[in-house]
Amino acid sequence: MTTRDVTISSDVPTELLLDLHSKFLLKYGENEDDFEFAVTDFLRISGVYWCVTAMDIMGQLDAMKKDEIIKFVMECYDESSGGFRPCTGHDPNLLYTLSAVQILTTFDSLNRVNANKIVSYVKSLYQSDGSFFGDKWGEVDTRFSFGAAAILFLLKRMDEIDWKPATDFVLQCMNFDGGFGTRPDSESHSGQIYCCVGFLTLTGGLHHVEVDNLSWWLAERQLPQSGGLNGRPEKLPDVCYSWWVIASLAMLKRVHWIDAKKLTGFILASQDSETGGISDRPGDMSDPFHTLFGLAGMSLIGAENNLKKVNPCLCMTEDVLRRHDLNIKYLPF
Repeated sequence: MTTRDVTISSDVPTELLLDLHSKFLLKYGENEDDFEFAVTDFLRISGVYWCVTAMDIMGQLDAMKKDEIIKFVMECYDESSGGFRPCTGHDPNLLYTLSAVQILTTFDSLNRVNANKIVSYVKSLYQSDGSFFGDKWGEVDTRFSFGAAAILFLLKRMDEIDWKPATDFVLQCMNFDGGFGTRPDSESHSGQIYCCVGFLTLTGGLHHVEVDNLSWWLAERQLPQSGGLNGRPEKLPDVCYSWWVIASLAMLKRVHWIDAKKLTGFILASQDSETGGISDRPGDMSDPFHTLFGLAGMSLIGAENNLKKVNPCLCMTEDVLRRHDLNIKYLPF
């Protein structure tokens, strides 16, 4: 059976184009008439988080328009529920609430919000079986389990919830291959594995994971020709999995199971040498999502000295977490 992969041409970038990426992110979203801007309002606050964190990783956070960003974040706040919307006109959701808390933490502006209200919002979505709804409409997904834990960790309010049922639910989502899915009996996926490993790291349940089995599954996501990583078997490589896979391996202390040199080459080849930014794979259109996760992945594998160190659990710089005295305990596998 032939493994699906991509061929990288010889005329791709081989060095990290930090100045171009900074300009790309600073310019992104300025023209509200752009089609891409118009159709992505449902995740706008997450887009702001991607840009803010990518700029922080590159040491360019001071170039961001902090006051405008915080003003936008506060406009997304739903005071009645305590959650955050992706932008005005939408419903609040746990994932967008996490993005908002991450942005405010990065800008040292958590004092702008009522932490008690946010905690109440998170607790209101906790279900009797240990799962979390993403919002009032009742979707269940392990992404929301991670989102809830990450929000409360950043607010230093982890003691507000009994994590035992939540841990039991996440462990029910673990499969025979060591991976995790969205819900019990769902197939393993790199993105969900990151969420579940991150959740278990924050809640102290990572010792339940079959470390070598899971790490082997994650290491198998690296494709032999391009060096990129995919999200599950027989899928094409995608730069975003340079984060989901590598961050999971970092929490499991198995990053060395990946060929870092080949992965670095794939990420560098996915840069746009004209406009800046990083795309999902070489030759495609760049965007803030893949730019952040490409940079974050490179930071984790130590591929570029000019990048700040990124925390593998929260995808925020270690500088930010230190400023707020946020310490994550990892198991010494």
